Amino acid sequence: MRYRAVISYFGSRYVGWQRQLNGLGVQEVLEKALTEAFGAPTQATASGRTDAGVHAEGQVVHFDSETAIPAEKIPFAVNTFLPDDVSMLSCAPAPETFNARFSAKRKTYRYSLYVSRHRRPMLGGTHAHIVLPLDLLAMRAAADVIEGEHDFKGFEASGSAVKSTVRTVYSVVLESAGEVKDGILTEGTLDIYVTGNGFLYNMVRIIAGTLVYAGQGKLTAADVERVLATGDRTLAGKTLPPEGLTLMSVEYGEEKC
Repeated sequence: MRYRAVISYFGSRYVGWQRQLNGLGVQEVLEKALTEAFGAPTQATASGRTDAGVHAEGQVVHFDSETAIPAEKIPFAVNTFLPDDVSMLSCAPAPETFNARFSAKRKTYRYSLYVSRHRRPMLGGTHAHIVLPLDLLAMRAAADVIEGEHDFKGFEASGSAVKSTVRTVYSVVLESAGEVKDGILTEGTLDIYVTGNGFLYNMVRIIAGTLVYAGQGKLTAADVERVLATGDRTLAGKTLPPEGLTLMSVEYGEEKC
């Protein structure tokens, strides 16, 4: 029987989702726990890879098993064998045709940062540190340009070998908390939610870096349009660090996981 499960993990000590020779991947940890819980080798397929240091609140996986454990009890059984930084949140039977990767329609990522003159150790594992204030109105104007179907080649890190760099970004939502005056975030946190039909290598982290540059007056909305038109990576913002990025949810048709 095929199952669909939602997995959450704090990615700081992992080399990413996928099994790797150079370190520990979340996939390896989860598959070991599944094998222990079911008493038979079990492989898991995720909705997509997350890179080293990236977190997930709603990573979706599928796996096949003939276990007698009821689906709703599987998380309890599997979590017994998982470390504290990985957890199965839910599990349900799925059609045999369901594929966590290829059946996915939309994904939402959140990039979290904080603005402060000084480091905030309690936010260090989940937020990027931005020293200078951010103009939220300028960031919103740049985000408006990014929304829609575009060739996002200029928002792709080197090392990818995809056939097409055209993607659709359905929404870019900015949510701030803290000291905001005249649209300027001078102290506080900012969450950038990006929902799309798929993402290129480091695309969300580059979008976040580009919006930060816009918020600091280093780029304008017109400059972002130029990045999209030319595909020139050097014209966009920097790639922000992985600890601020979290895969929040994956949607399959009308259903969100």
